[in-house]
Amino acid sequence: MPGHKPLKIMFLSPVGYADSDPIFAAMAAEHKLPGTEVHVTSLPASEGGFTHIEYRSYEAMVTRGIIRATRAAAREGFDALAIGCFYDTALHDAREVSEGMIVTAPCVASCEIAASLSNRFGIIVGRRKWVHQMQSTVREHGHEHRLSGFYHVELGVNDFQKDHAETEQRLIGAGRKAVEEDFAEALILGCTMEVGFYRDLEKRLGVPVIDPSIAALKRAEYAAILKRQCGWVPSRKWSSEAPPEDEIARFGQFDTGEPFGNRIVVEAA
Repeated sequence: MPGHKPLKIMFLSPVGYADSDPIFAAMAAEHKLPGTEVHVTSLPASEGGFTHIEYRSYEAMVTRGIIRATRAAAREGFDALAIGCFYDTALHDAREVSEGMIVTAPCVASCEIAASLSNRFGIIVGRRKWVHQMQSTVREHGHEHRLSGFYHVELGVNDFQKDHAETEQRLIGAGRKAVEEDFAEALILGCTMEVGFYRDLEKRLGVPVIDPSIAALKRAEYAAILKRQCGWVPSRKWSSEAPPEDEIARFGQFDTGEPFGNRIVVEAA
């Protein structure tokens, strides 16, 4: 965006584990627009050394960190923030404290993009454990009628990188079932595998395959552009009402300590 300061997007990995941050930074460098600056962050170790949040109890533990990080990002002047978990963990909670900053997450972003590319899409997930919660999220976002189904490969988040050949075969099998048996016209990966892997699946399956991390980043970037060009700033009225600042100050839990454990900055070109 010539003549304007760069768009500032934060991609927040909602775990206190920074080893995946370079993967997300490489994704951002490949897919962001030239005028966008992306900060890839993760939570401090004090929020718990989780490598994943597959369990609702883990989500509950990191939600405080997501809230604190969102509030800090808004005060740093970020245009948009993407929460990097397909559960869309703490999405509505984070929006309450985001002021004029836009907040999105992988499931809502991926479903919006899939709905623009197809009438019917399937979601490939790691474990059956995930399906109930993700199905509720898809329903909440208004896309359940477009969903051909969830296709689990019985791999947890930490399992995807153990044997890439095995992971690939399971994902291809799940994708073929979705496309050839249930007539899905697009697929969403319910967890980021590795940079660019979605392209291999697209070639094999013949339908668009949406990487959720890319979807969240690009949806955040697009919303930030609309905010700049059209003045479409999030409303904080009614169901999105922010907590009173005097209560936040009195409770003293929102702005204490360092909200980020790691940060990689992908500069605007």
